[in-house]
Amino acid sequence: MPKMSSSGVPKKSELPTTLRHSDAKAQRTFAKTYDSAMEEYDDEERAHQVAYYALKHTHEKVGDKWEPKSSPGPSDSQAKGGKNTDRPTAGGVDANATKDHLYQLATSLKIPGRSTMNKNELVEALERESNKQTKKDA
Repeated sequence: MPKMSSSGVPKKSELPTTLRHSDAKAQRTFAKTYDSAMEEYDDEERAHQVAYYALKHTHEKVGDKWEPKSSPGPSDSQAKGGKNTDRPTAGGVDANATKDHLYQLATSLKIPGRSTMNKNELVEALERESNKQTKKDA
């Protein structure tokens, strides 16, 4: 089912929960990319993968929503590689961000123990918290 209306506005009811909580640009990026990928591949799973790939270049997952990144680019090693790679993903957390940025996000989400975590631990904690909040909303 298309994610964009005929007037070019994302259909919120067709978007994943995390995108319903996100800004209009995140919604448009996902919806336009998804619809284009469906036309190209006629495969729902592939269209979702392509749409999230595009979204992860401009946004990062923070809790139960997607927020704009300070600079565009892939969020993790899987996003760099494309369709046929099998690398770890950070579930939308910008694993390429600075430790300071990740720490600030962990602070805003009140993740316990964040002050003693290294960068990889912060990424994992942010991913767990985002998944927890996403499941709570589903």
